[in-house]
Amino acid sequence: MSKPIITGLMAYGMSGRIFHTPFLTTNPGFTLKAIVERHEKKAAARYPDVMSYSTIDELLADDEIELIVVNTPNNTHFDFTIKALNAGKHVLLEKPAAATGAEVKIMFDLAREKNLHLMLYQNRRYDSGFMLVKEVIESGRLGELIEVHMRFDRYKTALSPKAFKEKKENEANGLVYDLGPHLIDNIIALFGKPLSFQKTTGIYREGSEVPDYFNYHLKYPNQLNVYLTSGLLMAEVLPGFAVYGTLGSFVKERCDTQEAQLDHGMMPTDPGFGIEPEGSNGKLVIMGPDNKRNVEYLPAPKGNYNGLFDAVYHTIRNNALFPVTEEHVAWQLELLEK
Repeated sequence: MSKPIITGLMAYGMSGRIFHTPFLTTNPGFTLKAIVERHEKKAAARYPDVMSYSTIDELLADDEIELIVVNTPNNTHFDFTIKALNAGKHVLLEKPAAATGAEVKIMFDLAREKNLHLMLYQNRRYDSGFMLVKEVIESGRLGELIEVHMRFDRYKTALSPKAFKEKKENEANGLVYDLGPHLIDNIIALFGKPLSFQKTTGIYREGSEVPDYFNYHLKYPNQLNVYLTSGLLMAEVLPGFAVYGTLGSFVKERCDTQEAQLDHGMMPTDPGFGIEPEGSNGKLVIMGPDNKRNVEYLPAPKGNYNGLFDAVYHTIRNNALFPVTEEHVAWQLELLEK
């Protein structure tokens, strides 16, 4: 990585502080030049060498910046991505990519026209738990897959203080567009586009205008059934991953540590970063002769959000194919907006 990518960040809220600046300031493939801070200038306390712009227009006018991270509210993603591409910048765009598949097509078409890269930030492909599930499935030890469950459960009765997440009139809102992209992208990364799907949503929190529960039933070839579920009123959190095949099963809780570590100030360069706590192993059960259960407890690999930033670097500098392809994003939006 001999030539770092000069990068600008559109916001220094929770996502900027946790998911972007720690990597953009430690990964040798990047130089974080500037952040947009409209009100309080907080970034300088931790990153004194990074410039602070007051507006997005100032950021986009900086000719030295090559890559823009669009990490603003969901309902601004389309407009700000179009502005960044028209300013001649590559874009790393947070989920959801947009409110509709039509908007996604416009963005990717413009990126091609400008000879620029548009990349979707799907960091959950680099969660420790998902990486372990992927390893188990690809090993073939479970036999022919019958059923796969992925969940992202929480218990939060209060409405979000971020109005764009809770107002019905805002596009790309509610839990479907918040946690749905993570689960859907995980499944697309494993199995591609489903043959068909059914979607169920519900609103259960008092005063909520947008869905706070969803379930997808996806059907794949060879009778594989996949269920994706998320809810904000789940008092007893179920395993985040459960996979059943003709030869055995695999179950694991969702306990990737990266977000919590970053929130508490740990940097990706710390030796303990991304390592799950003891007792978090997944349970693999393989049925042997005479239906004897053979049980193994598998440790997860180290979580690696840096893998996504390495992919961004190689896409821009070496024109490598970004792991989250345009097709993947289009399929995701088909499920989100249905």
